[in-house]
Amino acid sequence: MLLNSLFFIFAFLPVVLLIYYLLPAAGRNLFLVAASLVFYAWGDPVYLVLLIFSAVFHYIMGLQIQNAVQDKRHRKMDLIFAAAVDVFLLCFFKYSGPAAGMVNSILHTQIAVRELALPIGLSFYTFKNMSYLFDIYYGRLEAEKKFTDFAAYAVFFPVMTAGPIVRYKDIKEQMKKRRVNALQLGYGAGKFILGLAKKVLLADTLASLYGDISARAGDITVLTAWIGMFAFTMEIYFDFSGYSDMAVGISRMLGFKVKENFNYPYTSKSITEFWRRWHISLGSWFRDYIYIPLGGNRVGMGKHIRNILIVWCLTGMWHGASMNFPVWGIYYGVLLIAEKYLLGSRLEKLPAWMSRIYTMLFVMAGWMLFSHNSLGEAGIYLKRLVGMGASGFADETAWYYLKTNLLIFLLCIPACGPGLYRFVDSRFHNLTVGSAILYGVLFLLGTACLVYSSYHPFLYLRF
Repeated sequence: MLLNSLFFIFAFLPVVLLIYYLLPAAGRNLFLVAASLVFYAWGDPVYLVLLIFSAVFHYIMGLQIQNAVQDKRHRKMDLIFAAAVDVFLLCFFKYSGPAAGMVNSILHTQIAVRELALPIGLSFYTFKNMSYLFDIYYGRLEAEKKFTDFAAYAVFFPVMTAGPIVRYKDIKEQMKKRRVNALQLGYGAGKFILGLAKKVLLADTLASLYGDISARAGDITVLTAWIGMFAFTMEIYFDFSGYSDMAVGISRMLGFKVKENFNYPYTSKSITEFWRRWHISLGSWFRDYIYIPLGGNRVGMGKHIRNILIVWCLTGMWHGASMNFPVWGIYYGVLLIAEKYLLGSRLEKLPAWMSRIYTMLFVMAGWMLFSHNSLGEAGIYLKRLVGMGASGFADETAWYYLKTNLLIFLLCIPACGPGLYRFVDSRFHNLTVGSAILYGVLFLLGTACLVYSSYHPFLYLRF
């Protein structure tokens, strides 16, 4: 089930909220488990058993690690075993087919591997549950003894399929006791509507444009290539941040305060700052559970560079099995190393507008590596951007794309910054008539687009 589907918005969510509010507090976590399993089974019933296994397995291993607190070796072996199981499942479903294809291509063998559909949200709920075990191991958290409370966290439907990657230590107290009131409901509904608007009014429109341009990348002009790159840059932000807003909004309606996953990343003045603002939950996960245990920046330059490259190679691989993803990760690793050891002081001296242009140019080029199915396709598109193999600088098609999409491009720019949302949030918190009308209009426009537009799942569902 998708958060941006009419069935979810007008049937599943209202029914869940109604029952949830009517239930006594003691029964709400159990109901959340049931509702989350229905939500997942609706879209991916075959792999429901995998989701349940992950919840039960991490609950048992959490108790096991907690109980072995006096036996460091046993405790470490339990953590390694649990991590190995998680990594095996991720690799089996995400990488076994591409790996076999690569071996067949290199060695000219005929290894037959059945292509398996990727379980929805596998990477997100696996990382979420792994963080629970890591936090127990490092003494940041005590294992949850009540299975219902942990299961409600492990299968929590708003964040299950595309994040944010919520950590149990951040919401443990909320699992036991949380406030559900009209103010929470109102704030959550507003957040959900803003996320829906980002997705269906902006991201889906841009997706159609970029899909049309990228499909004919072999014969486009320079201007068309730049229009397409800008379209995808905006599409992926509004798509993913839109989902995160919807997930945060639903969580708030249920009484949970989930941390934001985006902090206006396109206003960044460096690549380093960009990755502190983009997909915050994933970045902090790799920082806390991979980068810092490797030594972080508390080591010599050589090991520090190694640590950055390891983290970013893994970040790329987390997104997918094709070679463009690890290359995309290493691309950012190299940029971060360059900023750390070569460009840091120079960037600080640049005017803010120049720093932002520098950042966005490298970010947009990176999205071209990310958006294509292979390095070859990405390479072709990147060449068109600089005129190599392009059909001239501009043609009638390029100007048509620009004229017909100019309004949405102009809307995207302020929608990437904080000013617009701060204005809307302040108005909404005051519960003015104007804010109610604004949210009502956004909701009607969003639902109208869902009725009349084609199917556009969230981009990050495939990860």
